[in-house]
Amino acid sequence: MSSTAMKKKVLLMGKSGSGKTSMRSIIFANYIARDTRRLGATIDVEHSHVRFLGNLVLNLWDCGGQDTFMENYFTSQRDNIFRNVEVLIYVFDVESRELEKDMHYYQSCLEAILQNSPDAKVFCLVHKMDLVQEDQRDLIFKEREEDLKRLSRPLACTCFRTSIWDETLYKAWSSIVYQLIPNVQQLETNLRNFAQIIEADEVLLFERATFLVISHYQCKEQRDAHRFEKISNIIKQFKLSCSKLAASFQSMEVRNSNFAAFIDVFTSNTYVMVIMSDPSIRKCPTEQKHIHTGRTALITTRLFVCFFLFQHLQQLSSTSVMLGNTLRSWSGWTAPSTACTCECASSLPPPPPPRIPPSANQSTARRRHVADSQLQ
Repeated sequence: MSSTAMKKKVLLMGKSGSGKTSMRSIIFANYIARDTRRLGATIDVEHSHVRFLGNLVLNLWDCGGQDTFMENYFTSQRDNIFRNVEVLIYVFDVESRELEKDMHYYQSCLEAILQNSPDAKVFCLVHKMDLVQEDQRDLIFKEREEDLKRLSRPLACTCFRTSIWDETLYKAWSSIVYQLIPNVQQLETNLRNFAQIIEADEVLLFERATFLVISHYQCKEQRDAHRFEKISNIIKQFKLSCSKLAASFQSMEVRNSNFAAFIDVFTSNTYVMVIMSDPSIRKCPTEQKHIHTGRTALITTRLFVCFFLFQHLQQLSSTSVMLGNTLRSWSGWTAPSTACTCECASSLPPPPPPRIPPSANQSTARRRHVADSQLQ
């Protein structure tokens, strides 16, 4: 691992069976939800180093939640576990029958954090919310959130409701990782400038491996507050489907009469998504010359701004990035068509020709024989 890598220690804790390893496997190891059922219990502490945005490395400590291990964390392993922690993620099973014991262990974690890493950020995930009746979810989560924030004082605690079966898991982890990204304010400023110059409605930046949202800009309020996480979930599942067919996901375009959405590789560590609804994109054939002229200027501007944003992203990455791949598809953004395409499809083998059943071949030969006899 490069000596210039920026390591961030992340503790993932909670009672055994709360779902810690399942969510880690979905986010960082490309598992799908149904496959997590075969994961066994974590023994003691599992360490993993996840490279994120090039030179940012998440040093993830997945701590087994059996009672024996939990007691050891607070006694003999206390300093080793809780020293130099950037983020504590504590996972609660919403249907746990030992809520009082869960809260006791959580308070013990907070005491150890205050002693060894007082500046650490604390996140609580109220997990398996899909098991709660839909009309009760808001009420139950609000009650748990109030209890956890009260117990966490003087530390600030951010709570999320999560489930491996929907987009809430991506919402929580995107927010957590966002806290670890260096110079994130400068990144957001560059992203806003980029969006304003190309007159995009929204621009999103995704981490390439996990498809977590790193940053975004929107020029107006949108009705669906969870659309980013839904996109992360959908594209991640689509990438996994492509990999099963020995194909790699490269880019996607969705266009109709109302908007155009583009997802493409931006740097070696990121994808970018741009959503545009400018009605001037759609022009009648008599105005194609106007489109071409404006398009050239727009592409030039995009190249400049992409390079500007790329310079900042390159500071976060220790790997080299080729701008050619980053900017390859910008010039096609204004094509007036209605389609949904994905470049991974181009790498798939062509479908085999349809097979004609033997009975059909015999019937055809019989008809030809009769026709020849009549002609003679």
